[in-house]
Amino acid sequence: MSQLGHVSAVNLSRQCNVVRVWNSHSAGRGGNCFASGQANAISFVGSDSMGDRLKLPVSSSVVMKSRKDANTLKVVCIDYPRPELENTANYLEAAYLSASFPTSPRPSKPLEVVIAGAGLAGLSTAKYLADAGHKPMVLEARDVLGGKVAAWKDDDGDWYETGLHIFFGAYPNLQNLFGELGINDRLQWKEHSMIFAMPNKPGEFSRFDFPEVLPAPLNGIFAILKNNEMLTWPEKVKFAIGLLPAILGGQSYVEAQDGITVKEWMRKQGIPDRVTDEVFIAMSKALNFINPDELSMQCILIALNRFLQEKHGSKMAFLDGNPPERLCMPIVDHIQSRGGDVRLNSRIQKIELNDDGTVKNLLLNNGTVIRGDAYVFATPVDILKLLLPDDWKEVPYFRKLEKLVGVPVINVHIWFDRKLRNTYDHLLFSRSPLLSVYADMSLTCKEYYSPNQSMLELVFAPAEEWISCSDSEIIDATMKELVKLFPDEIATDQSKAKIVKYHIVKTPRSVYKTVPGTEPCRPLQRSPVQGFYLAGDYTKQKYLASMEGAVLSGKLCAQAIVQDNELLLARIGNRVPEASIA
Repeated sequence: MSQLGHVSAVNLSRQCNVVRVWNSHSAGRGGNCFASGQANAISFVGSDSMGDRLKLPVSSSVVMKSRKDANTLKVVCIDYPRPELENTANYLEAAYLSASFPTSPRPSKPLEVVIAGAGLAGLSTAKYLADAGHKPMVLEARDVLGGKVAAWKDDDGDWYETGLHIFFGAYPNLQNLFGELGINDRLQWKEHSMIFAMPNKPGEFSRFDFPEVLPAPLNGIFAILKNNEMLTWPEKVKFAIGLLPAILGGQSYVEAQDGITVKEWMRKQGIPDRVTDEVFIAMSKALNFINPDELSMQCILIALNRFLQEKHGSKMAFLDGNPPERLCMPIVDHIQSRGGDVRLNSRIQKIELNDDGTVKNLLLNNGTVIRGDAYVFATPVDILKLLLPDDWKEVPYFRKLEKLVGVPVINVHIWFDRKLRNTYDHLLFSRSPLLSVYADMSLTCKEYYSPNQSMLELVFAPAEEWISCSDSEIIDATMKELVKLFPDEIATDQSKAKIVKYHIVKTPRSVYKTVPGTEPCRPLQRSPVQGFYLAGDYTKQKYLASMEGAVLSGKLCAQAIVQDNELLLARIGNRVPEASIA
């Protein structure tokens, strides 16, 4: 829906014709970079622990020479200043919620809270509980932090990720979290634009540029009106008229659109199908990995509201390196510094219950028994449903979860033997039937930077029909689409740019599929089972299936537990309130 430094260059032979293939992990993050703007050096300013800064003399733009002298290609990567977010209403609201935890009365007996899942939802829950004086214990089934933002390092030292993740200005809880951890410098902000590939003009792009001098929503309106390549003036007028009910009806109107798909809503409002085809296929796939004939219109309206009502709402940033180390580890360090704990390789086998239906303990696969004063499940909804005790399955709160199903998604990483030219220092919307968004991470991300080669990271979506296909089938299909995006540089037979290696990460069940009718099924963080809570982007919060939604769900979950502190202490009675391992 959705942030940085040392530059790490990958040195691979430009003459290598051997394709080395790594098997994928079965499981978001984002960026890319092109030469634009005024600069006289590659200078990645900033962060504290990624090594020395790299400064190389370059011109103020990309310089191309003949193919036989391709090594003279020079690229400028620009970090834009962090936008002024602190005075927005949403940022202040998020900051107020964050501040409520360290300023809350210190508990007389800190609660031991066991949290399943070390993704952003689980880590955020633990972080804010620790701020409030409690002792969280996070259990992660895998050997890596991050959940849907997990990443792995291959034998060459190169990273590959679960997804291509973007950090937006309209993500106030994430932006507060970066500030609270002191890692704002790990966000690489890009120019305020949205850039779309042009399927009918292979190799060309169309831009929506948001002027800095205008406030919201005028900057967004200007960006739309100025772009005449994707929509005609009559189409813009019809689209604007179609949006009037949403503008006038406010939040109640937006919520009422959960029962209709994007495509159905557009036709109902008399908006030409070409508007859907030109803009909203790409937007739908970027938001939820599905097409407009499946996506709930409520999702689009919420995104438009967030992006257009704040001046910097749609401004994008990219993390300066791999998410487990650059984002998740600072959260873990924060949790541990306050007495909490995070444990990897701790897969839950069963939720065991007391006679009254409350949680007695969690049984791990290795036979370890974990007990706490409260329990939080911050796993994907599909994992939770597999572990639900039979006694809970007919409870309406849990029964509604059956309609929430994770959507399949595939993340593709391809290393080429040369620097690709037809790209930008930005996220790109491919407008391909198979691909959603993509980025040249060797340009956009400081840790992944390479002066000689490109690494494209692409989101393959919708992926439902492809999730069971072989890696080679997915790569072949991806390359056919890349030929359209890079007609002068990539060929399916690799007679042009050659694949050095690739990684494919499949996530059979990612964020919940935001189809019509799912909104009433999203649960509150406090369950009807005393002492049992939920966190995750599928739970009730206003940012839907996103990193921002995951972080906010964790804060709301922590808030519910802090509010229930006395009730939970009364329930455990005289038992020592510490999580124990039997």
